[in-house]
Amino acid sequence: MAGMIAKLFGGGGKGGKAPTPQEAIQKLRETEEMLGKKQEYLEKKIDQELMTAKKNGTKNKRAALQALKRKKRFEKQLAQIDGTLSTIEFQREALENANTNTEVLKNMGYAAKAMKAAHENMDIDKVDDLMADITEQQEVAQEISDVISRPVGFGEEFDEDELMAELEELEQEELDQNLLDIEGAPDVPLPSVPSTSLPSRPAKKKEEEDEDDMADLEAWAAN
Repeated sequence: MAGMIAKLFGGGGKGGKAPTPQEAIQKLRETEEMLGKKQEYLEKKIDQELMTAKKNGTKNKRAALQALKRKKRFEKQLAQIDGTLSTIEFQREALENANTNTEVLKNMGYAAKAMKAAHENMDIDKVDDLMADITEQQEVAQEISDVISRPVGFGEEFDEDELMAELEELEQEELDQNLLDIEGAPDVPLPSVPSTSLPSRPAKKKEEEDEDDMADLEAWAAN
């Protein structure tokens, strides 16, 4: 029995080579396609036998019963194919997942070898030394940048405090000179008070104006 199964699946002989996952998956797909066609055939036969049974009915019971029996056999075969397809589908999916896992592990191993080769001549001490060198060179570059950006040229050798003192001295001299200019300015004579008095208003004229005002008042009261 085992020999028949081995011969059926092409695995007979000690030197027989096991199929690859891709080959097995392809075989299972071909089997699924074959069984799918058989399903379609049985479904058509079941429909035909059902129509035959309905057509004969009670008029020809023998033909109707024979059609129903064939229909039952076809339905039984169809159910078996459905179960077989479910089993094959489960096996194919498991094989595809196993093949995927195998490819993933293979690629991960390949990447691990590449990483190991990249780190072959490098250890943590060398990395620390390299980072220290990088830091040192960055500090040197910063110092160079500071020196280059520092302003240089004429006037940098003078002391700022001495310059401020000289500026204050110049300002004080300017202030003193202004005061001297004010003190030495010539006197400007003020205008003299006029010696003549303003003409006084004649008393008689004022009395006449008062009399006229009184007359106007009396006239207004009389009206």
